[in-house]
Amino acid sequence: MRVVLLGRDGQVGKALAPALARLGEVIALGHAEADFERSEELGRLVTALAPAVIVNAAAYTAVDRAESEPGRARLVNAVAPAQLAEAARQTDAWLIHYSTDYVFDGGKDTPYAEADRPVPLGAYGTTKLEGDLAIMRSGCRHLIFRIGWVYGAGASSFPAAMLRLARDRTTLRVVADQVGTPTAAEFVAEVTATAIARLADTAGPPAAGLYHLAPMGAVSRADFARFVLAEARRVGLDLPLGPEGIADCASADYPTPARRPLNCRLDTSRIRSAFGLDLRDWREDARRWVAETVEAVA
Repeated sequence: MRVVLLGRDGQVGKALAPALARLGEVIALGHAEADFERSEELGRLVTALAPAVIVNAAAYTAVDRAESEPGRARLVNAVAPAQLAEAARQTDAWLIHYSTDYVFDGGKDTPYAEADRPVPLGAYGTTKLEGDLAIMRSGCRHLIFRIGWVYGAGASSFPAAMLRLARDRTTLRVVADQVGTPTAAEFVAEVTATAIARLADTAGPPAAGLYHLAPMGAVSRADFARFVLAEARRVGLDLPLGPEGIADCASADYPTPARRPLNCRLDTSRIRSAFGLDLRDWREDARRWVAETVEAVA
């Protein structure tokens, strides 16, 4: 099986490369080889590689900057995925694409299901939704996984930022009215590889379409910060800031160019049923991430 992976240098892309390698030949492309702002060239490139599966882990994810660069966000999040969908249709390949919880406005009291009406709050969510719809309308075989609160290797993720701030502070205010499910990039990669393997199931692959993907459970941003700091101390990292130093605040206290949905919880019933998955609690991956991060800097 030949798999073309796009966005190899992002958090999810870095986790996907080794996970997909177990399935066959992987051609992993970064921005230098596959420019998502030149979508016509991107489509021709992928078509020429004749993959069985296209995995698109590339996206414009700068949520606040997207408000001042909606055109660039649309090129990457909507126009380029449409070209990938056309390439998938022409080559009869499967397209695996990642969407976001930010297609919702967060006003619902319960987790969002796939059938819920998207109402994005900003340019990032709007352009991601446009990409989703383009893929759905293309006629290609596809799996779209909506994910949120993703973290992985590197200093840009939320838990990494908490550990960095904890080195020189004793108190920190963190928003407590945003609730979601921390999702490790390795978790996304693991489920993606399992799903792709199932596509070749001679007994009948799961249905193409849209699926919500997240571990089990949910937590506020503030409580996630407390969890990360408590785990860091438990595994021996000496930090001035501990969980007791995190103070709750509201999103309104820290206005940003782009509004964030307050409820980012995703209902994963459909993917668990379709793929026979027993999804683990978010804390398992978070504990592992903290332990590996602390060990790396020790």
